[in-house]
Amino acid sequence: MTTGWAVKNVESKAELDSAVAQGGPAFAHFWASWCEPSKHMDEVFAQLAVDTPYAQFFRVEAEEQPEIAECFGVTTVPYFLFFKDGAVVDKMEGANAPELASKVAKHAGAPVAGTIPAAPASLGMSAAPMVLEVAQKSHQSNGNHAEDVKDPSPGLNEFLKAEIQSLITSKPIMLFMKGNPEEPRCGFSRKVVDALKAEGVEFGSFDILSNDAVRQGLKIFSNWPTYPQLYVKGELIGGSDIILEMSKNGELKQVLADTMVVDTSTLVATNGAVTDNGDSTLQSETAKAESDLNQRLKSLVNSKPVLLFMKGTPEEPRCGFSRKVVGAMKETGAEFGTFNILADNEVREGLKAFSNWPTYPQLYVKGELIGGCDIIMEMHQNGELKQTFAENGLLQKPSLDDRLKHLINSSENILFMKGTKDEPRCGFSKKVVNALKETEVDFSTFDILSDEEVRQGLKTFSNWPTYPQLYHKGELLGGCDIIMEMKASGELKGALTE
Repeated sequence: MTTGWAVKNVESKAELDSAVAQGGPAFAHFWASWCEPSKHMDEVFAQLAVDTPYAQFFRVEAEEQPEIAECFGVTTVPYFLFFKDGAVVDKMEGANAPELASKVAKHAGAPVAGTIPAAPASLGMSAAPMVLEVAQKSHQSNGNHAEDVKDPSPGLNEFLKAEIQSLITSKPIMLFMKGNPEEPRCGFSRKVVDALKAEGVEFGSFDILSNDAVRQGLKIFSNWPTYPQLYVKGELIGGSDIILEMSKNGELKQVLADTMVVDTSTLVATNGAVTDNGDSTLQSETAKAESDLNQRLKSLVNSKPVLLFMKGTPEEPRCGFSRKVVGAMKETGAEFGTFNILADNEVREGLKAFSNWPTYPQLYVKGELIGGCDIIMEMHQNGELKQTFAENGLLQKPSLDDRLKHLINSSENILFMKGTKDEPRCGFSKKVVNALKETEVDFSTFDILSDEEVRQGLKTFSNWPTYPQLYHKGELLGGCDIIMEMKASGELKGALTE
């Protein structure tokens, strides 16, 4: 096992996986160079590494290693993972030095034979002054008491919900980011700021590092776990990857163009109705537009027996929720169509009102809304999703070859015969059943008289023209004559159990 007295910087997920797979205690600190609490906690982490030389300590720069961070659901720093026997057994979020020391002591356990012995200072004693110092630093920088150092994860109470809603709608274009447009404090925020500036639009921003209640609460409010987050007219557009992709293909310009303020200088009031200087009222035009959109949406949701409205495409989903649902759909084996709502803002906004469902993805079966990500994943896990498709005749019928392969592998020993084990319906089948019973080896049977497709198809599949046919682990052993010869020579039982 690799051991040492220092914290090792991890450069790839493969490197981390390989290290923790060795099975001993291992600890990982996800940090960011701009985050002061991360720097403070890293001092404690390094000292704990000295005190625990028989464990492995790793440092991961979260924003430089997004693959690792995303894999383990890391959305904030400092963040700690505790591994044992190759698996995550605990995690910790926030700058709580005493808790970190306690968790390391708990999960490190005692050194195993053959590893470097513990350092002269017992675990945690050498680190104790460092723990106290970091707690004091956090107290000074946050204005909190030492016992309150851990980052809070507040629930979404009504006051916080109202504050978040007010922030989201405070500007037509609003970016929640780390830092500010002049001084972004993470690479992802900087890239999105540059993309918005390149479009030449005015936008507001909110530094989520300045308010942890908003930082944690917005993740719940938006059901989006990372930052930055971009909102247009109060609607979440997405995070860094989506925004940059939209900027690249021109979709961002189109979405932002919708925030242009309508020139109302030509509008006048007539008998309480807002009209332009022409003859038709805006209300009439709006009603017609809504009617046309509803017809379009109705036609869309019925255009395929199974239709998924998602962000991106099945080959390139552009949000994690869409990716999950696509994966579940593929596992059911059902054919389904998709509609990329990022490519059509009219459909994206209109379908929410049409379905009375505020988020994406949305799944429709024969024009009826089934639900969004949470519902679909729950249905997939308990088997209801596949059952729904089956009840509507939407599952692809397996080919005869696939069906036969499944049948001959459904049991370690399976006999295709006429009749059943208890009531054979031909003399050859009866002989083979009796021979198999004498071996006292378990076997299953399939009555080929009950399924003409299997009866005829298996002859071609196996290149064996008669019945019964005996299979062991998917391989044909033979028919009646061969089985009886194997019984007589004493080979049968061995062939069925090897």
